[in-house]
Amino acid sequence: MASVLVVEDDQFVRSALIRHLTEAAHTVRSVGTALEALREVAHFRFDVVILDLGLPDLDGSEALKMLRGITDVPVIIATARDDESEIVRLLNDGADDYLTKPFSVEHLSARMAAVLRRSRASAGEAPPPRVIQVGGLSIDPLRRQAELDGTPLDLTRREFDLLTFLAGRPGVVVPRKELLAEVWQLSYGDDQTIDVHLSWLRRKLGETAARPRYLHTLRGVGVKLEPPGGSRSGHQQGHQR
Repeated sequence: MASVLVVEDDQFVRSALIRHLTEAAHTVRSVGTALEALREVAHFRFDVVILDLGLPDLDGSEALKMLRGITDVPVIIATARDDESEIVRLLNDGADDYLTKPFSVEHLSARMAAVLRRSRASAGEAPPPRVIQVGGLSIDPLRRQAELDGTPLDLTRREFDLLTFLAGRPGVVVPRKELLAEVWQLSYGDDQTIDVHLSWLRRKLGETAARPRYLHTLRGVGVKLEPPGGSRSGHQQGHQR
């Protein structure tokens, strides 16, 4: 199935995770500190890392930044913290998903399956389309680069995926369920996940929900991206669908 690294200092939680993952036919290694986690990732290949934040030697958020410096392995944060600003920061620092403790093994399994599907699909997918142009937005999926009016945008992986998906359908209202399915590969989930990413994406595009330029939310319907003024002329080049 998958090779999993569990980074958890609570022995009871750690043992329960190891037992569950092993019963699900995953290969599991486990450590209790951030430094041990970094050594493991440097020496072994993992399909996913489950990272606790309350580690004894280094806060998990700092460990996440260090992990991202040496690997792009998917990371699921396991945390008792539910502060929205911290969740946003973790997602922007490179976390692929997060779970708030306590969580069920079924919930963990569903999140792991979604992260693994995204990772494997990304590794084996066909070459992405050429540059997508929407107003002053220029998005190159192949190089994973985006610019606004000629200025590079510093986007997280998920922000880029969300922007690219919406830009590929300019002027089309995309339901939230479709965004969860296509961008996050989830059949269900919390709208907060989408709202957090939209909020940070808007900030980087120089707009707000109250004064949108590109990103427009239709309450109870979905989200659409269109150029300022709503003109769709010349909206993209070479998009394949």
